[in-house]
Amino acid sequence: MTNKRIVVLSPFLIIGVNFLVAYIFGQLIGKWAFIPMVSIGWILWLFFILKFGGAESIKTWLKKPKGRIWWMFMAILIGLIPLPLFIFHSDTLSEWVIWLPWIILAIINPWIEEFYWRGLLLDYTKNWSNWISVLYSSFLFAINHAAFGINSELNSGFEIIVSTLLMGIVWGFVYKKTKSLRWAIFAHFLVDFLGLSAAAFLDLWEKGTW
Repeated sequence: MTNKRIVVLSPFLIIGVNFLVAYIFGQLIGKWAFIPMVSIGWILWLFFILKFGGAESIKTWLKKPKGRIWWMFMAILIGLIPLPLFIFHSDTLSEWVIWLPWIILAIINPWIEEFYWRGLLLDYTKNWSNWISVLYSSFLFAINHAAFGINSELNSGFEIIVSTLLMGIVWGFVYKKTKSLRWAIFAHFLVDFLGLSAAAFLDLWEKGTW
């Protein structure tokens, strides 16, 4: 199997593993299953990033953005979508067991996910039309996030698919137009930070307990 085929098909492996881990660990530790889900996801993404992208690709992804500055505003605008959640539910971060994984995820996750979903996948499908390439990556990006809904009511439902699909499409075109992942990474950070990831995975403002 060629490298291109391996990379293009790799999301199906990752999605399958994510759903399996969500189910197994959901039975064992309930809503805290998000921790092994994220950890195993990082390992898999890093494997494909380093194996099929490498240091040169990472260096290219982090180059200074080109193109018009309004692509920066587009990326950041999408990143600010969860701002109301932060404003109304930041009190859920009172315990260190909540805010520590929230901070760790917000700092690390945007780099790894953007390197994989936007950088690696869009590079390996660059001979496709822009729309097909971006939609392919974005749809699978959204489906992968649906696995978190297995153990979290706040992360279940059609709106999660739609919102992550929208993010993927916008950030995908931002990368295509600017030839850089800088703004996509920053916007992804905003989503993870403002979305109170750990508190959301634990359904804290729905249930009030964890």
